[in-house]
Amino acid sequence: MLYIYTVLRSKGSLMNVSAHAVTAATLSPPLSSLLSLTESLPGSLPAALHEHVWRAGQMGQARANVTPTGHAALDRELPNHGWPHGGLIELLLQQSGIGELRLLQPALHALGEQRIALIQPPHIPHIAAWRDWGLSSQRLLWIRTQRQADALWSAEQVLRNGSCGALLFWQQTLRHESLRRLQLAAQASDTVCWLLRPLSASDTASPAPLRIALRPLVGGVQLDILKRRGPSCASPIHVFWSGRDSRAAALKHSANEASDALLDCRHPDPTTVTSTAPALV
Repeated sequence: MLYIYTVLRSKGSLMNVSAHAVTAATLSPPLSSLLSLTESLPGSLPAALHEHVWRAGQMGQARANVTPTGHAALDRELPNHGWPHGGLIELLLQQSGIGELRLLQPALHALGEQRIALIQPPHIPHIAAWRDWGLSSQRLLWIRTQRQADALWSAEQVLRNGSCGALLFWQQTLRHESLRRLQLAAQASDTVCWLLRPLSASDTASPAPLRIALRPLVGGVQLDILKRRGPSCASPIHVFWSGRDSRAAALKHSANEASDALLDCRHPDPTTVTSTAPALV
């Protein structure tokens, strides 16, 4: 039995409320279909709807391309177990240079020979470091603009053109309508799109389906998933870089010895320094 309420209003005030009961047999076919769908919700959904409907307590699954992050702990917490294509990914940084590019390096490497667009990076790309990661400098497309509007336009064109496998877009502030435009462009593209913003932006709403806060750790980064298509992620994810010092870094972190976690205090060997200009690595 379904009760349909009729509400009559006059000059903004409530005049009359009446209710009458109807049966499913008297409903129009679309409403009858809706009733049959809602009756099936407590159980399993029809197979055709699994790609488009997910419950808040379950991880969202869809037929979407993903690129593995290269970090098993992070893959386990992401829908479809990787960085999603066709949607905006927000990385909210406590400060730049804490290891955000090192976090993305396995995914960028997995894209093969596809081009990587860098729009408004905070520092000059360090070509030697990119080559050391196995990323050819020929794949990099570095875009600098004078105005924010031009940067946003460039990001939209990269997404719509489809010639790049990944887009990294740095911005300090963006209006909600600009975020919406960027999300719509990313949604219609197969490019992996990362938007890198300050951690303070986590206090504002965003249409991005995936938002992750990054904070520095000794030998790695801490990730807090603020938003995803699935249940909330209560525990932070700790990602440590592979290498001979990764185990020692993990032990330091577990012993609460991360005294230099607030800053990226790794200093280069003075014998190898050729320039003092900040570099994007």
